[in-house]
Amino acid sequence: MRFRRALDITVGQFSSVFKLLLYRLATGVVFFSLSYVIIRYGLVQIVESAEIASLQTLAQEYLHALVTANAGALEALPLQFSDALKAFFRLLGGNIGSIAGAVVGIALLYVLGRYFNGLALYALGGGVHDRMSAYSRTSFASTYFRTLGQASLYQLVYVPLAFVYDVLSLLACALLFFYIPSLLMNWSVLSVLLSLSLSLALVLCLQALKLTVASSWMPAMVADGMKVGAALKDTRTHGKSFLRRYGGFLAACYGIAVFNVVCALATLGSALLLTVPMSYLFLIAMQFVNYYGDKGRKFFLSDGTVAGETQPADLDINRERG
Repeated sequence: MRFRRALDITVGQFSSVFKLLLYRLATGVVFFSLSYVIIRYGLVQIVESAEIASLQTLAQEYLHALVTANAGALEALPLQFSDALKAFFRLLGGNIGSIAGAVVGIALLYVLGRYFNGLALYALGGGVHDRMSAYSRTSFASTYFRTLGQASLYQLVYVPLAFVYDVLSLLACALLFFYIPSLLMNWSVLSVLLSLSLSLALVLCLQALKLTVASSWMPAMVADGMKVGAALKDTRTHGKSFLRRYGGFLAACYGIAVFNVVCALATLGSALLLTVPMSYLFLIAMQFVNYYGDKGRKFFLSDGTVAGETQPADLDINRERG
C-alpha cells in the first residue's frame, strides 16, 4: 500500500524530475571536470603506464571469455591477472605520494558533490511534503532557497555518515565477490555469476538497510521542523515498524535496479537521464509516506483524494498555500 502511494506521489511530482536533472547535470559537469584534472595531471605516470594498459587488456579478455563461456581462457587468466597486479602494485609503490594526494582530492570532491546534490534532494523533500500536507505545488527554486539553511545542517551530518557506510558496503561486496570463487576453488562462468549475483544482492540489502534506518530523519526535519540531532534520535521511535519499512525499501531497491537496467538497455542508456532522478524522487516519497503512516497522519494523494489511517488535528489542508 505504501509502495503504491509513494508511486502515486512520484507521478504527481514528475515535473521535479526535470529540475533535479538540470541541477545534477550542472553540478556533475563541475565536479567531473575537477576530478578529471586531478586524475589526468596528478596521476599521469600511472594513467599512461604499461601496467594500466595490461590490466585493461586482461579485463577485456576476461569479459570476452565470460560472454563466450571459454572455460580454458577463464582458467588461465587468474595467473596472468596476478602477475599484472604485482607489476601494478610495484608501480603504485613508486608513486605513493601522488596517489595519496589524488585519492584525498577525489574523495573530498565526491563528498562535496554528494553534499550539493543532497541540497537538491532536501528541496525535493520539501516539495513532496507541501504536496502531501496541503496539496500545494511549490517551485523547486523557492523550496531550495527556503530550506537551504536546514538542508545544509542535515547534509553536514548525513553525507559523511553515508559516505563511510557506502565505502564499507562496497568493500564487503568486493570481498564477497572474490571470496566465493576462491572458496569453491573454481573461476568458471557459473561460480563468477553466483558471486556476482550474491554481491549485487548484498549491495541492495545494505542500501535498503541504510534507507530504512534514515527514512524518518529528513521527513522529521521538513514536516515537523525538528533539529538535526532531534530528528536523528526520532528515528529510534519507529522501531516497531522497522521490518515493514525495510521490506518496502528492499522491494523499492530491487524495483529501481530492474527498472533502470531495462530502460537503459531498451534506449541505449538515454532513458537514465529521466529514470535516475525519478528513482531519487520515488525514494524520497517513500520516506515521507512511511513517516506520515507511522505518525498516523492523513495526506493528499491527489486533488480530493486523501490517504492515511487517522485524521490528525494538525493536518494543514489549506490548498492556497504557496
